[in-house]
Amino acid sequence: MSTLHIEPFSGASGDMLLAALIDAGADVAALNRELAKLGLDGARVDAEVVYRGGLRGVAVTVPVEDDPPHRHWSDIRAMIQGADFAPRVEARALSVFHAIAEAEAFVHGETVDAVHFHEVGALDSIADICGIAIALDLLDVDTLTTDAVHTGGGTVRAAHGVLPVPAPATARLLLTGNAVVAAPHEGEAAAGELLTPTGAAVLTTLARFGRPAFAPTAQGVGFGTKTLPWPNMLRVWVADPVTEASGPAGEALVVLETNLDDMNPQHADLLQERLFSDGALDVWLTPIVMKKGRPAFTVSALCAVADAAPLTATMIENSTTLGVRSYPVDRVAADRRFETVTTRWGDVRLKLKGWNGRVIDVTPEHDDCLRLARSSGSPIREVWNEAHRMGETYVGQRIAGSGDLLVLDITQRPRPIPR
Repeated sequence: MSTLHIEPFSGASGDMLLAALIDAGADVAALNRELAKLGLDGARVDAEVVYRGGLRGVAVTVPVEDDPPHRHWSDIRAMIQGADFAPRVEARALSVFHAIAEAEAFVHGETVDAVHFHEVGALDSIADICGIAIALDLLDVDTLTTDAVHTGGGTVRAAHGVLPVPAPATARLLLTGNAVVAAPHEGEAAAGELLTPTGAAVLTTLARFGRPAFAPTAQGVGFGTKTLPWPNMLRVWVADPVTEASGPAGEALVVLETNLDDMNPQHADLLQERLFSDGALDVWLTPIVMKKGRPAFTVSALCAVADAAPLTATMIENSTTLGVRSYPVDRVAADRRFETVTTRWGDVRLKLKGWNGRVIDVTPEHDDCLRLARSSGSPIREVWNEAHRMGETYVGQRIAGSGDLLVLDITQRPRPIPR
C-alpha cells in the first residue's frame, strides 16, 4: 500500500490529475481495459509525454462528445455499479460523483437523483473520474493527501452562462470543513478557472488536506490545457509513509456515527453485516439514553476516507436514522499476519500480532476452533489451548514482508512449546 500526495499549485482538474497518475506509473493499457467495462463508445484515455515551458510532464486526451446527453446521477451510478470494477475503484468513483451530485443539487435546488450532470456527465469527465479511481488502484494507493488548492479567479463560461470563479458547484464542494484554499498567485485573479468541479470533488472526497512526512518512490506531472504565466501543471508523489522513531505513522480514517431510538435493536445485526461487507474496518454499538429518558444505541463505523460516502448511504438505507455524522481520526495499527498450525483435530489459523518488527502475541481463530470442536465433540477450550501452545513458537520471531506473508528469522531457535 502506498500514499499519494498532491500538489495543486495551479489548481486541479480531472485530466491533470489523471495525467499525473499516469506519469507516476499507472499503465495506460491496463487503465483503458478497465474503462472499457463502462460500455461507452470512446471511453478511453490517450497519454503523451509533452514539454511545456521547458518542463517535462504528461498530457491526456479523452474523446469529447459533440452533444453529450444530460445524464442523471442515477444513470452514472448504474453505469459504474454495472462495470464490474474492483471494489476500491467502484467506491472511489461513486464517492466522487456522489459529492458532485450533492453539490449540484444544492446550488440548483433539486434532489440528488433529479440532478442533470452537464459538463461532468459528459464522456470525458466520466473517463477522467473513473480513470483516476482506476489509476489509484493500479498504483496501489491507499491514502491521499494534498496541499492547499488554488482556485483561480475571474469568470468561467459554463452550460448556465458566465459564472464567477470558483463556479457554484466547485465552491459548494469546498465547504467540507476539510478543504484549504491557498492565497492566490500574482495574476491568478485573471487566470479564470483553475479548480474544476471534478478536481474539487476528488480533492475534498478522497484526500486529506495537509502535507505529512513521506518517503517518495515515484513522481508524476500532469499538464492542463490552459496557457498561463506559470507552468500549468499538477504534481503528485507516490510514497511510503514515514515511520517515526516513536512508532509507526498514523493512518487517516473516518468514524461514522448515528443515534437510534426508534429501531428494533435486532435489526442492527443486518446493519452491522452490511457495513462490514461494504468496507467498514470496524463496527460497534454503544447503549445510550436519549431525550425523555428513551433507551437508544449509537451505531459507529470506522472506515477509510474513500469509503465514507458509500458507507454513509449504507447506514441511512439500512436503519431508521435521518442523518449520519462523521469526524476524522488517526489510527496506529500493530502488524497483523496469519499462519496455520495443525492440531490433533485439524488446521487452525493463527492471528499473529507484531510490534517493532517482532511477533508479540498470537491468537487462534475462534471460528476454526469452533468448527473443530463441533466436528470432534471436544471442548472448544482444548482445541484453542493446543493451537495457542503451538502458536507460541512464533512469539519473539522477526516479521518482515507485507500482506499475509510471514517471514521468520531463521537465525533464532523457536521457543519450546510449554507443557
